[in-house]
Amino acid sequence: MAGYSAIIVEAKNVDYYYPGEGENASPALSGVNLTVQQGEYVALIGPNGSGKTTLLKLFNALLTPTNGEVLVRGIPTTNEETLPEVRRTCGMIFQNPDNQLVATTVEEDIAFGLENLAISSAEIKRKVKETACLLGLERLLCQPPHLLSGGEKQRVAIAGILVMEPKCILMDEPTAMLDPAGCREVIETVRELNHRQNITVIHVTHFPEEAANADRVIVLNQGQLITSGPPEDILADIPMLHSLRLQGTAAVELAALLRKDGYPLPLKILHKRELVDSLCSLERKS
Repeated sequence: MAGYSAIIVEAKNVDYYYPGEGENASPALSGVNLTVQQGEYVALIGPNGSGKTTLLKLFNALLTPTNGEVLVRGIPTTNEETLPEVRRTCGMIFQNPDNQLVATTVEEDIAFGLENLAISSAEIKRKVKETACLLGLERLLCQPPHLLSGGEKQRVAIAGILVMEPKCILMDEPTAMLDPAGCREVIETVRELNHRQNITVIHVTHFPEEAANADRVIVLNQGQLITSGPPEDILADIPMLHSLRLQGTAAVELAALLRKDGYPLPLKILHKRELVDSLCSLERKS
């Protein structure tokens, strides 16, 4: 793929069955083939139970495939000796930041992962301060995490992953429990990391406006990869999305309704600004 340097994560014909679900259970994932390049921002969308979170956990080696193979920078995730390297390469951010905050201050929380490595206290302190400054957390270093806002907590969770210098961040609906301001905080932070530091992002989301900011959108349904492509192709495909009980962005949905009423709008309107500009252009021509 043009503009990207190397494959960072790869799934080869991956099946996954959750243990103990019986012989007739459907697989959580079935025959998934997927590559993600270093520096990509990928959004994973699909109905509940489609396998999105399972796929993220396979990339982080929290789960291993029932069949097939997952490779992280060419390393199989089934090799126990290389698990630390896999998990440092792909850091995972969960839906509820409270599940990742373990210390009594923000500074200690960010430092937690580094303390398990052979790094001096001075180096840990330097890395924590550097990462906190990068994410706008420097004034909060002495604060107890439980007193922070939802957006601040999620940024602390991201800092705890980022300080380990991952090549890829896996995000499982990181804004689902946040208010609109917190959502913007987190998404802008991660997008900035993707742009400035070339960190790969694989983002599970139910929000089409979040998926619209990705480089590529991947659709899963019933454990299978249905389609993949640029947001303007995937999120503008209203019949496909609605067949899976998914929605396009607000601009996509409104543009589709306006077309039915006879407005000759472009087919690949994705964002509100594009819709407004198109309507203004029609008004000027009328």
